[in-house]
Order: sequence, then structure tokens, then C-alpha cells
Amino acid sequence: MYRFFVEPSQVKDNSILIEGANMNHMKHVLRMRVGDIVTISDGQQKDYRCIIKTIMEDEILLDIETVVPTTNELVSKIYLFQGIPKKDKMEWIIQKNIELGVCEIIPVKMKRCVVKLDDKTAKKKVERWNGIAEAAAKQSKRSIIPSVWSPIGFNGMMEQLEAMDLVLVPYENAEGMTYTRTVLGQLKGVKNIGIVIGPEGGFEQEEINHLMATKAKIISLGRRILRTETAGMTLLANLMIQIEEDNDGN
Repeated sequence: MYRFFVEPSQVKDNSILIEGANMNHMKHVLRMRVGDIVTISDGQQKDYRCIIKTIMEDEILLDIETVVPTTNELVSKIYLFQGIPKKDKMEWIIQKNIELGVCEIIPVKMKRCVVKLDDKTAKKKVERWNGIAEAAAKQSKRSIIPSVWSPIGFNGMMEQLEAMDLVLVPYENAEGMTYTRTVLGQLKGVKNIGIVIGPEGGFEQEEINHLMATKAKIISLGRRILRTETAGMTLLANLMIQIEEDNDGN
């Protein structure tokens, strides 16, 4: 069944009005017809099973058949602070981490980032990245569309991390997995988690020193060196499993 996202304001009484890009996709790409069934998410953890009632020139009217509260979002919000990688790696990072449950993705300009984005290029990139985010959210049946921020600097990231309950920084020079297992075993009740991933060349020593001087937990992901596009996904997968286990049956 096809899934679409709408703003809560589009849900009125027992109907939903579809306009713009969603209308165009339903009408001209999917060639949907009156009587077809779709799932609509309002981004607030409610799914609406709807039937197409009317197709007009610029809008489609849906009748709501059932409303189902969704439980497919993690109880902890996970924010990925990703050192901007080369080429199209960011697109892959966005897609896979959204499938795993990340809440927001924040590209970060770090010292060893090869890519330097001017304002015009960054704007186009962010538009494309958010399109990829929406597609990934639909595919993985998320209840929200995680947002991808405009790139921020390292200092801006440090300010954002202050609001996190827990900050995790995978670092190739961190020693041993015992500490990592201890940290990941203490997630119950943690509401906001920040993951900080360096770019291809890793963190500058000055950057890791800044992170070490804060509440951030510097952890190991094992003896192997992971690529920047693999590290965040690996940590997020472990967090997802742990959080789901902690809340199983709750």
C-alpha cells in the first residue's frame, strides 16, 4: 500500500485533502483512481487508512476509514552529526540511517572534510538530501520524515550537542569494547542521543580534544577501521536494537 505524508492541518473531520507534489504523484505517476486505498501519516505518529473519494484537477479528497496510532518510531530521538563526505556518500548515509530510525541528520563542516560547499551549492544539496529523506521514510514506513539540516560548522555542532542527554563519538583510537558495551547498556530513559561521525580522514586531534573535554562518550566500534558511511550506520543499528529491547513489551 502506498504511503504519503501530510501536515496535521490537512486532516479535517473525516477527510484529508491532498495537493501539490503528493497530488501530482498520485494522479500522474501512480495513476491512482477513485476507490484506491492509501496510507497517510500526519508526522505525529498517526496513520490514516484512506480511500480516494474524489480526484479533481488540482487536489484529491480522501475519506478516512481507520486511524491507527503507530509505534514504529524509537522512544529515544537519535541525531546524526555527520562530517560531510565526498561525492554522493551523503545520499547513501541519509537513506540507510533513516531506515534505521534516525530522527535528524546534521551535516557538519569539519577540518578534514574534502568537500567545500558554497551557499548556492549547499542549498541545492540540502533540497536533494531532504527528498532522499522523504523517500526513505516512505519506504521504511516511518511515522515522520526526518529532516536534513543545512551544513553547520564544528562550533555550531558543539552548541547543539549541549542539548543532548547522551553524546556518542566512535573513534578509531578508543580502546576496547568493554566501555562501549557498558554505555550501550545504559540507554533506558535516555531521550536524546547525538552521534558524531568524522569525515573520510577522521577527526583532527583538536576536534577530538574538544569532544573529549565535554560529556561526550568516546567509544570503539571494534578493531577494524570503518568508513565514514559505515560507522554511523553501525552504531545506529546497535542503538536501535538496544532501545527496542529495553522497551519491548512496554
